[in-house]
This record gives sequence, C-alpha cells and structure tokens, in this order.
Amino acid sequence: MASDTDTANPDRKVRRGEAAADRARRARAHTEEPRRASWPLVSRLGRTIIALNLLGLAILIGGALILNELRQGLVKASLDSLTLQGELIANVIDQTATVGEPEPALEADTASGVLQSLFIPRSQRARLYDASGHLLADSLVVADRVEGSALPPAKKPGEREFRLHVGPSAERRAQAARIALAREVAGALSGSTVADLRIDEDGGRVVSVSIPIQHVRAVLGVLTLEAGDAERILAAERRALVPFILIAIGAALLSSLLLSQLIAVPVLRLAAAADRVRLSRARAIALPDLAKRDDELGDLTRSLESMTHALSDRMEAIERFAADVAHELRNPMTSIRSAVETLDLVKNAEPRARLLAILQQDVGRLDRLITDISNASRLDAELARDSPAPLDVARLLADICGFYQAIAKPGEPEIVFEEPPRAETTRISGREGPLSQVFRNLIDNARSFSPPEGQVRVTVTHRKDEIFVYVEDDGPGMPPENLETVFDRFYTSRPRGAAFGGNSGLGLAIARQIVETHAGRIWAENRHAGDKIVGARFIVALPTA
Repeated sequence: MASDTDTANPDRKVRRGEAAADRARRARAHTEEPRRASWPLVSRLGRTIIALNLLGLAILIGGALILNELRQGLVKASLDSLTLQGELIANVIDQTATVGEPEPALEADTASGVLQSLFIPRSQRARLYDASGHLLADSLVVADRVEGSALPPAKKPGEREFRLHVGPSAERRAQAARIALAREVAGALSGSTVADLRIDEDGGRVVSVSIPIQHVRAVLGVLTLEAGDAERILAAERRALVPFILIAIGAALLSSLLLSQLIAVPVLRLAAAADRVRLSRARAIALPDLAKRDDELGDLTRSLESMTHALSDRMEAIERFAADVAHELRNPMTSIRSAVETLDLVKNAEPRARLLAILQQDVGRLDRLITDISNASRLDAELARDSPAPLDVARLLADICGFYQAIAKPGEPEIVFEEPPRAETTRISGREGPLSQVFRNLIDNARSFSPPEGQVRVTVTHRKDEIFVYVEDDGPGMPPENLETVFDRFYTSRPRGAAFGGNSGLGLAIARQIVETHAGRIWAENRHAGDKIVGARFIVALPTA
C-alpha cells in the first residue's frame, strides 16, 4: 500500500487527531450497557419520594397511637374514680339500709334517702336497683333535676308549624341504651363489678360502673354510677390531635416543596435546555450542576448531554462528509469540463479519441464515487434497521472465501481460508449483511495490493472474549505513518502504475464504521520478515455472543 500517488484531502492530517478521539468516544459509548429501570427502593430518588410521602403519614399514625394511649389512660382513671366512689356509696347503703335476719333485704326508702343525702356531681348520674333488677332510685329524679333544651325559633305570621317527631332511629338508639344498661346491671347482680364505656339514651358515650350491694355474700341490689366524661375525653383527644394534623400538613407541604425543587425544577431546566438546543440551533445540552447529581435526574442529564454531544458529533461528521464529497466530486467534474471544452477544438482523430477515453474514465470514476457515497450515506439507516442476531463468523468467512475462489481468474491472487479448530467457538451477535461487507472490503483491498502469484490469507481465532479475524496480503505494505490514515474517508494510496480513479477511498472507512457499530475494533499493521515489510495485515476484533 506504499505509493507515490496520494489523493487524500490536504486538510485531513489536521483532523486526524480529532477523528481518532471521536472514534474512541463512540467506541466507549457502544460498549456501555443501557441503563435499566430499577425498583423505587433501589432508586435514590425513589427512596427520597417514598420517605417524604411517608413522613406526614408517620406523624399522623404516631399522633393517633399516642392519643389512643392517652385516651385509654383517661378512661381508666375515670373508671377507677367511679369504682372507688361507687364502692363507698354501696358500703354506706349496705350499712344503713339493710334489714332482716338471717335473710337480709334492702329497704328501698332508706336506700333512696341515703342516695338523696349524698352529693352526686351534676356530671354524674346514680341509679339504685334492688335484687330483682327493678329501679329504686335515680339521682336525676331524687335531685329534682330539670333537663333543658333550646326552644325552636319564633314562628312568623302565616308560617306553617312543623312538629319534631322522634324518629325510629332515636327510638332504636334509646332501646339499645336500655338493653346495654340492663346487661350491665345483670352482670353486677351476679356479684361482680362491671365497668365499661357504653351509649346512653341520648346517644352520647358515658363511663359507667355497676357495683353490687352485698351483705356478706348476699347481693341486695346494684348501684350504677355513670359520668359523661367520655365525650369530654374524646373532645380533648380531638383537640390534642390538631397539632399532629398541622405538623403532618406542614410536612406534606415541605415534602412537596422539596420534591418540586428536586424533580420539577430540574426537569423544567432540562426542558428549557432542550428548547434552547432546538430554537437557537445549539449543538449540545450543558448542565454541569445537574450532571453532578448522584440520582436518576443526574443520570438523565448525563444521558441527554451524551446524546446531544453524539448528535453534534454526527452533524459534524455529516458536514465533514459533505465537504469531502464536494472535494472528491470536484476533481472528475473539473476534468470532464476541461475535456468537453477542449473536444470542440481538437480536429484530429487520435487526440479526440484520447479525450473521449479520459471522459469515459472520469465518468466511470464519478459513477463509482456516487455509488460508494450513496452506500456510505445509507449505512447508518441500514444498521439501525437491522437487529443483531447470532452469527457464526467462521461459516460466514468460509462462504465469502468460497465465492471468491469460485470466481477467481488466472493471474489473480489466491484466496486461502484457514478453518479454525472445531472445538473453538466463533459465534457473535451481529448483522450478517454489514459484516459481510466489511470482510469483502478487506479481501478486495488485499487482492488489489497482492501480486498475481501472491495469496490473501483469511483466518479466524477465538481469544478471551473476542473473535479475531485476520486478512493478510503479500503486497508492499504501508508506511508506518499511514496505518491509521488508511481508514479516513476518500483516502487512497495505490502503487505506481495502478489505474487512476479506480478506488473511491470509502471501503476501509465503511468497514471501520460497521465494526465500531458492533462494539468491535479494526486496525492495520505490516507483516515483517526481519527488517523487511512483506505485506499488510488487517485485524478485526468482535465481542463474542
């Protein structure tokens, strides 16, 4: 591949370092595995959202548990107080109102008098029952209390009068309250103290204690004390729950603000950055403060930056490709224009024939350039359209080499394929069509530089996690400084005497693009016999399936 003729672009050497850096970055991008969606508990941002949402709920639950313990403590204290008070009253009634020997009985008038003489707070109600469960006295009646209620508003002239009737629900509630009280009294008549919360006739909750009045072991009656402290306790519990509710609301608002700052605002910034790229024709998104975040939004920002930088690189590559295409097309077009302008001035047959030959040669060169440029421009779309599939590289190379052997003509280099050992796997995940184009381009390139008596040797081996394909020729080799340049677009370097314009310089560039799309590598080196270069070798490394 050493040559005295070099048709490479004059500014390509300046861009060589940038092109190598771009290829290295693309190779790293191809080898990165796509990020997978994770469960919220695995996600840092998901854990933050869950923790903030659970904070207010935890405050409410904690407050409810604390207040439940407080309510139970208050109810128990009220029951203990009523029990102690009732035992004292029952003891006084037993001592003063018990008559009869050896079968004692409770004297109703005396017991009622004792109950009337005792001070019963207005918030409490005392009932006295005999041994049969009949009501003997009620503190509401004994104290001559009058239950009051608000009067209805005054009726206007001509307004119809509406009467309030007690509905079935109120009657059922009163009936249920009487049944609950009767059960409590019946339990106390069995000789045990009954203390619990129950519903009274008005539908309110009361703390109630029923204590048997016993003379030795005989149950003479039952004293029932009830207090309306339950409603007060519940009201106090509701009031005590207000601070927890306010704290929970504050925590929810705070968590909402934090989530807005952590998620909504960065997402809006990303959207604004994307709009700037779209509207101001910027090439890439740059948000370094968000990219430093160690959560999903940081991952998203870094991914968007990488994507926009990749798109920017692709646009720059397209621009360079367009400039290279214009440069390469200008040469044959200039030659054709000169030949056409000269053709009318030449009258002799022999010079006209030479001009016509030049025109045919330039038209053929232009046709090859346009065909190769069209193939190169469609390459990305074809690679994106085809999905990788399991592929045996050894079988593919055997078919390609067999085809070349079948169409070989006398005087052409021999194509030799060395089969790998049967135990050696050569399977990869790739696209058969594009990879076939890679190997054909390499073999065609090797054939063009090998002498007629030479060979083009194709071998495949498996080493570690990669499949290596070697394509060797017996040509003149390459200058060391051109080992990387040969992969540049439109670079051509042919031996002296080779047909001018017979190669577009896109074959090796297309091969590298396809190999890097498969997360592989391709490079060139010289074959040596001592200090002498005896040929060139192209190596393709592809990851195993």
